[in-house]
Amino acid sequence: MYAQRGAYRLFRNKLMDKRQFLKKSSAFIAGSVLARPAAGHPQSAARSNWAGNYTYRAERLDEPRGVAEVQAIAKERRRVKALGSHHSFNSIADTLGDQISLKQLDEMAVEPKSSTVTVGGGVTYGQLGPYLDRQGYALHNLASLPHISVAGACATATHGSGNKNGNLATAVSGMEIVTAEGELKSFSRERDAEQLRGAVVHLGALGVVTRLTLNVEPTYQVRQVVYENLSMNHLEQHLDEIFASGYSVSLFTDWQNHQITQVWIKSRVEPGAPAESPAEFFGAKRATRKLHPSGAHSAENCTEQMGIPGPWYDRLPHFRLNFVPSSGAELQSEYFVPRKRGYEAILAVEQLRELVTPHLIVTELRTIDEDDLWMSTCYQRPSMTIHFTWKPEWPEVRKLLPLIEEKLAPFNARPHWAKLFTLPQARIASLYEKLPEFKAFVEHHDPEKKFRNEFLAANLLGA
Repeated sequence: MYAQRGAYRLFRNKLMDKRQFLKKSSAFIAGSVLARPAAGHPQSAARSNWAGNYTYRAERLDEPRGVAEVQAIAKERRRVKALGSHHSFNSIADTLGDQISLKQLDEMAVEPKSSTVTVGGGVTYGQLGPYLDRQGYALHNLASLPHISVAGACATATHGSGNKNGNLATAVSGMEIVTAEGELKSFSRERDAEQLRGAVVHLGALGVVTRLTLNVEPTYQVRQVVYENLSMNHLEQHLDEIFASGYSVSLFTDWQNHQITQVWIKSRVEPGAPAESPAEFFGAKRATRKLHPSGAHSAENCTEQMGIPGPWYDRLPHFRLNFVPSSGAELQSEYFVPRKRGYEAILAVEQLRELVTPHLIVTELRTIDEDDLWMSTCYQRPSMTIHFTWKPEWPEVRKLLPLIEEKLAPFNARPHWAKLFTLPQARIASLYEKLPEFKAFVEHHDPEKKFRNEFLAANLLGA
């Protein structure tokens, strides 16, 4: 894990001015912070993730134009790794070999008979959402950002929210992956369900995902209402009720005054449902203006609020497709705890508030349903997440993470795979009962360790 190895690079420049920010935002929306090369041609210049906190060490980046080119690259190279939308905050997508960008694999096709959509490995949720909606379909869940790739999000168990909503990977009913030998391997829920459960959240260890098939449902609309200043005292007896008050609910806090600063409630628009939301919610007041979660940034970046109905893909995320949520100058960590012990975990972290707050932008609390995917952070456990968006102050944050992890140890907190954590490998192994099967699965499909990297070696698979 690069957090342990000190490979993390801090921001080298001051925050971008408005013109620079808009320029970077536009590049990010296109799927990468890189200029687009000629099709199939490699890039060798230094590249970083979207937040700028990590610089990839891969020798070059290939951008194949089709699956056949992916197969040829995978077979030829000694070490290789797929690179999604650059949104991971750690080295999970890095390699000392070569990276493959799949953004040209952008096909999308709905199959009405099976209520599925098949997407290429480079498709983002920002591309997929409007496409599905035009065809009369929707996904069950979305993450805070629509900019992330479908393949990358599913590979890392990125989650969205909702008491009854599984993470994004739970929609996967089939996948196609290029192996180390350049062969195409497919997994299907109908044909080999147990193998699929091991393959979906693969952390980049199995190969390069070129296609995913997702379950879809009829399209729907969502309205979003925000409330301000909810006492955390209400969470002791009403945590489940509060998180069940909408299809997807987020609580934001700065850990001061034992208070939730904002409650975001996203509700599906159903026939006969009241159009107006109550003025109060457990004592919290309904907002009279559009808000940003941190309170310090412009709400222009955020999806529509004030109870105004809109398509699912433009309400379930917190942030609009044509904006990065902030300047990008941030770090992120997140821990998954059992939902039934959510309030206890909140109180445990709250004890660190005076240490946390100086380096924090905002914390978000969400819930996600359990699933049966081997390496999912919600494996067989309905979960609540405690998400930290940090200021770009890695030396200070690096000292804080072990303290937070110690407080959350009694709850067997599982860290988000694509964010920052410092848990040792032995501790991580104790949190995943299917890890032995996953290791054997990886060894079978990649015996030469072509897709192995420092992240996998340090956290899961060893050298």
